[in-house]
Amino acid sequence: MASPLSHPNIVDGWFRETTALWPGQAMSLQVEHILHHEKSLFQDVLVFKSTNHGNVLVLDGVIQATEWDEFAYQEMIAHVPIMAHANPKDVLVIGGGDGGVLREIVKHPEVERVTLVEIDEAVIRVSKLYLPNMSIGFSHPKVTVVVGDGFEYLKKNEGSFDVIITDSSDPVGPADVLFGEGFYALMKKSLKSGGIVCTQGECQWLHLPLIKDVLESSRKMYPTVEYAWASVPTYPCGNMGFILCCNEAGRDLSKPLRQFDLSKDENRYYSAAVHEAAFVLPLFTRKGLGLPLK
Repeated sequence: MASPLSHPNIVDGWFRETTALWPGQAMSLQVEHILHHEKSLFQDVLVFKSTNHGNVLVLDGVIQATEWDEFAYQEMIAHVPIMAHANPKDVLVIGGGDGGVLREIVKHPEVERVTLVEIDEAVIRVSKLYLPNMSIGFSHPKVTVVVGDGFEYLKKNEGSFDVIITDSSDPVGPADVLFGEGFYALMKKSLKSGGIVCTQGECQWLHLPLIKDVLESSRKMYPTVEYAWASVPTYPCGNMGFILCCNEAGRDLSKPLRQFDLSKDENRYYSAAVHEAAFVLPLFTRKGLGLPLK
């Protein structure tokens, strides 16, 4: 009889995050049982069934998604840039190996092609097994999946995409390169005219210096750069930000150009009103980012 699975982050029936990115605090979830654990070529991959939050995907000791609240993050990182674009036919996703962002992108009839580039095949494989409501995005006929390095993929695909979404983990391990100035420069080259980039933008309660650095370096390359955020309870401080860049001057990314029919669509978080509200930042954030106070 095989021994039950164990993991160093799970003690006495509770999972606790381990990371240096939010010192002095840690998210903890009660565990029903471990579903999967492996060391991939790039990172520690853990999936467990929680008592109250459904199945949970953890990479290198940090929660990436829970079935309970993943919709908030997936809907916002996908719909905000797509709804801010007039005609988003070609979309690239870098990261996002759980499939949740794909699930949201293909809700848009304007989108004709979606390419996902994920460096770690283990994330895709495990998500298909244990996160079926997210990984359903992989089955759509508009979707093409590439297992590889997003950095290298961008170098080979200049001027190809209307929207680029970077659904990365935090800036440690394989995701570290995705927060650098060189990566933002490559994304700009891969955009078509009027193209929009949307990246995971960390937490305004914890990472204002990092966010400010990325915004300032992005403004050297893009004429339009904005910051938005959403409430995601199992992320640090229950908060996740998004950095949006456009290669066209004068664009207001806070104004959606289309709307979902709320009586018919399946969204649970995103709406046109929420889109606009996401760009309203508290004063401490505006001060910390060096933005005009209003």
